[in-house]
Amino acid sequence: MTKRLWAHADEIGFLTLSPTSKSRHYDNWTGDPSVGGVLTRFLDPGQVRLYIKDAVMKRYARARREDPRMALSPLGIPLNFQVLRTYIKPHGLLLADGKVVCWGRANSWKLVLLAVHERAFEGRGAVAYGAVLTQAAGHFSDKEDRAVVEDAATKLGIQQLRWVLT
Repeated sequence: MTKRLWAHADEIGFLTLSPTSKSRHYDNWTGDPSVGGVLTRFLDPGQVRLYIKDAVMKRYARARREDPRMALSPLGIPLNFQVLRTYIKPHGLLLADGKVVCWGRANSWKLVLLAVHERAFEGRGAVAYGAVLTQAAGHFSDKEDRAVVEDAATKLGIQQLRWVLT
């Protein structure tokens, strides 16, 4: 069932949906006999929606966001990279060539940019190579809104900043 929900979430672009749209999908899945109906055999009916939201879909979001290909591709880094260190909160990598790359949601841009800077500063020979900001379609779709973020990246010495809509 988890695979089925995750596949459907991929099809609908679940990570980019508004909270209202996500809520509608949780309700649909809860009422679906092949999802909610199965789960009610093991859970109290009132707990099914919460389980789908906080267990199944939270793992989905984490799994999709931690995939380094999502960040490395926009930065032009080949997928045959070697990793020296992996970071979480926000996600990031120290690559064998010394590049530090971090990624996260655009609304967490300060955290992502500072993580690139701090991780490069801590590592010997490391360079603040790239930051990828995802889910940038809303508030950060306008050039003027992105300008402050791009200026901060430049001042922190981050070589590349990329915006990803999804």
